[in-house]
Amino acid sequence: MMEYTRRDVLKIASCGSLVVAMGSELAFATSAPAKDPYADGVLVDGEPPLPEADAFTIAVLPDTQNYSQHYPETFLAQTKWIAEQSGARRIANVLHLGDVTNTSATIEWERAQAAMQQLDGIVPYFIVPGNHDYSEKGKAVDRTTLFSEYFSKASFEKTSAFGGVYDKEPERTENSFHRFHAGGRKFLVLALEFGPRKDVVRWANEVAGMHADHEIILITHAYMYFDDTRYDWKTLASKQHWNPHAYGVAKATNDDVMDGTELWDNLVSRHENFILTLNGHVLNDGLGRMISQTPAGRDVHQVLVNYQVRPNGGDGWLRLLEFRKDGMVQVYDYSPVLKKRNESVQNQFQMKLSALNHA
Repeated sequence: MMEYTRRDVLKIASCGSLVVAMGSELAFATSAPAKDPYADGVLVDGEPPLPEADAFTIAVLPDTQNYSQHYPETFLAQTKWIAEQSGARRIANVLHLGDVTNTSATIEWERAQAAMQQLDGIVPYFIVPGNHDYSEKGKAVDRTTLFSEYFSKASFEKTSAFGGVYDKEPERTENSFHRFHAGGRKFLVLALEFGPRKDVVRWANEVAGMHADHEIILITHAYMYFDDTRYDWKTLASKQHWNPHAYGVAKATNDDVMDGTELWDNLVSRHENFILTLNGHVLNDGLGRMISQTPAGRDVHQVLVNYQVRPNGGDGWLRLLEFRKDGMVQVYDYSPVLKKRNESVQNQFQMKLSALNHA
């Protein structure tokens, strides 16, 4: 199984080669040396270009915890912009990657709910809890959370995309799945809790198995680490900070959590229709990418995105995924607060997805 990380690609690019294909083999073309990919980035005034004809967009909101606690106007600005842009950019849905709140306080949940409700009736959104959404003060010592109260099953049932929730918790929404059609393709978004429990993964496998004709996107809060590898407690343990196994919720449940490597081994790699995973959670540069191959040789892109360590709790940065007809996904990072886009090589790039029903 071949795996290439974002840093592998960037190292090659910095030597004067341009990566033009990724997967089991890489192809390169001579190019000028890349800018330092770990600098602050290249900030450019204005919004990203509108999507190509026949393309559609998915918007990604990672780690809004600081906005819910300290900068609610930023959270409101993000979802207001998405709602206003929904038609022009053909935004199919919004994916929230968890840590909706910072301390799980009621006021933070209320602010988050108000921000996300700006999308109601305009753009469906699929959302997962992060570690800060569990337990008193967001300490994640157990599975208690207000998540299902503020993002209820009844609210999700209002959209045609809603598919269902974890079968053992029929009124809770920390684990859910959603279906949508866009660009002539069928998609399934599998939205899983922080450090999914073993039985939740059993359920997730059953859902994936029932949707073999759908391209699957997994969203969960903790999957990739900032060094462009998956979380791997068994091998690396404390060498990777913030692994779900290190939290009180693991200690309180006889270690009934799964990290990124366990999710790859026990879920993603077992189905040939996963195309993409997305997670937040991780600090440092808050960005990461890698590609792994399934047993049949299909590439699965895995992406970390989190802006919470940037000024003002994240400066309103969000990510846009433009799904094009040729199977390419063009990625843009944009802040409706700063009214700027980031054109550094780690904030604006393309991915070639190994989809089911296009070349």
